[in-house]
Amino acid sequence: MFAALGMAACSRPSGPIAIGLAGPFSQARGASMLRAAQLAVNQINAKGGVRGRPLELRIADDSGNEDTAVRVAEKLYGDPSVVAVVGHLTSSASIAAARVYGGGTVPVAMISPSASSPILSGMSPYVFRVCPSDLQHGPHLARFAWQSLGARRAGIIYINNDYGRGIRGTFATEFTNLGGTVVEADPYVPATPSLEPYLSRMRRGGVDVLVLAAELPGAELALREMRSLGLRWPVVGGDALAGIEADGALAEGVRVSSAYLADRRDERNAAFVAEYGRAFGGQRPDHRGAGAYDAVQLLARAIGDAGNDRAAIRVYLARVGHGKAAFNGVTGTIAFDANGDVPGKTVAIGIVRDGALVTQVEQ
Repeated sequence: MFAALGMAACSRPSGPIAIGLAGPFSQARGASMLRAAQLAVNQINAKGGVRGRPLELRIADDSGNEDTAVRVAEKLYGDPSVVAVVGHLTSSASIAAARVYGGGTVPVAMISPSASSPILSGMSPYVFRVCPSDLQHGPHLARFAWQSLGARRAGIIYINNDYGRGIRGTFATEFTNLGGTVVEADPYVPATPSLEPYLSRMRRGGVDVLVLAAELPGAELALREMRSLGLRWPVVGGDALAGIEADGALAEGVRVSSAYLADRRDERNAAFVAEYGRAFGGQRPDHRGAGAYDAVQLLARAIGDAGNDRAAIRVYLARVGHGKAAFNGVTGTIAFDANGDVPGKTVAIGIVRDGALVTQVEQ
């Protein structure tokens, strides 16, 4: 009998529990996500791991590309040791990958830290996110432009993907409902060499605020060309502009909507920001990193309570805030609705001041 018990004890799983981490880690926008997820794993493992086993990240770079995201998702899905996935970062990659994770005979839950497209809402019972959708970002930017900036005529430059179209559409709807006019809304792609024709037409049209529903390189191009044209419109943009504060004087005064800003005032976030800074040379986390940190910590709680079965983890996540305690993270309280969204999350407006993105207005 004792021999049998000893054999049973020896047969218990003792290796690491694997969580997939998918995002554009070869690009600057993926760096904070990767660092913060690893910080969370290090902290969890320093306290003994989960159920006596260490956590391990299976890191996969999707380049922010839909086709690559599908290949990454297929690889993570096909690895039976991966119990859940944190990712993807961008909306287009998340939408493409979600169809893989939610299919087949053994689907796996994904938690995106920052994909904001409304298309993800209810797309699959295995899709969750810890950030607000564009249904909050775009309207909040519109209200800020109307109420705080006194803008009445807006120009929009948007990247022609799910993210850009989402911010453009939700901003335009709310701004128009308030009584404003969208004078012009122009798309671009990453290979677009110049936005000057759009800016010149907007100047002739008499806009008084520029909305950049753009990713960082496109926003930087727009700001450089605004400077060369002598344009001084106030500029607002979505959370994909996080990191633009590193451009210093070029980005001074730009307003950015975000689910998270590093100067968020609560003890949990202050400890996270301090630990992040100590671990990574004084750097500050952005919303992508904070969301990834919360997602890893939440998954650790789910695995601790429900075990490392993929289906059990998904069931646990679906009940967070409804039968299971809401999760109090550095980005705020996480409680999922039936669509895998966090309707209780608020959006803040940050402003670039002296090379830092700091809170200006919070909803």
